[in-house]
Amino acid sequence: MTKRKRPVGNFIKFMGTAGARHVVSQQLRSSAGIWVEYAGTRLLIDPGPGTLLKVYKARPTLKPSQLDAIILTHRHVDHSCDTNVMIEAMTQGGTLRRGRVFAPRDALEEEPVIYQYVRDYVEEIKILQSGERYQVGAIQFETPVRHRHGVETYGLKLSLGSVTVSLIADTAFFPEIPSWYQAEVMILNTVRLYPTGPGEWVHLCIDDARRIIQQAQPRLGILTHFGVSLLKADPKAVASQLTEETGIKVIAASDGLVLKLDW
Repeated sequence: MTKRKRPVGNFIKFMGTAGARHVVSQQLRSSAGIWVEYAGTRLLIDPGPGTLLKVYKARPTLKPSQLDAIILTHRHVDHSCDTNVMIEAMTQGGTLRRGRVFAPRDALEEEPVIYQYVRDYVEEIKILQSGERYQVGAIQFETPVRHRHGVETYGLKLSLGSVTVSLIADTAFFPEIPSWYQAEVMILNTVRLYPTGPGEWVHLCIDDARRIIQQAQPRLGILTHFGVSLLKADPKAVASQLTEETGIKVIAASDGLVLKLDW
């Protein structure tokens, strides 16, 4: 029997690309978050429902016990549901005190999504704040600005050696986004095909993504976190249209997509 090898090099793996309630609850796409690996440092961002199972089923193999940190952009279920089980996996059931967790304050206070009993399993729990920088092993990241969303939410800007990667987490559009998140690779949580109507959840739509990409001029734009309207429209076709309109390469993430960072 051939032993499966781990991924080699520096990469981002999209464990899931589901966004919004209906896609997540019906599992039309996986909601398992994003795995980042650079220079031997491993991060897991937004472990939503099914993350543990998807990580163990990933090919090539990923090992939760080798994670260095878990990051929550915000407390909503589709971004945080598997946080506690992933902390247990990272710490081998709490038998090894290791790893770090980064989360907004409201993920730890009233109705916490991080249980009290697992907090002692990790080396540190760090509260995310606007404009702060953090270091985990070889990876430095910052949370440029608080987003406009239903709960306390932060996007991420990661420095992976010579490559900068930004993740624009759930938010309504605001004019400062392109400058705050300008990077070589920009990952955009683009839930909606059309703008949000009155009283609905605030998320980016394709018009917002187009505006951000045109202004920020990344080397690569990646759409993810799709709602029903975008899935029906075919994310790959939408990304191809954005490429034509902006002159910048835009792709739609798929479950299991691996983006190599050895440029």
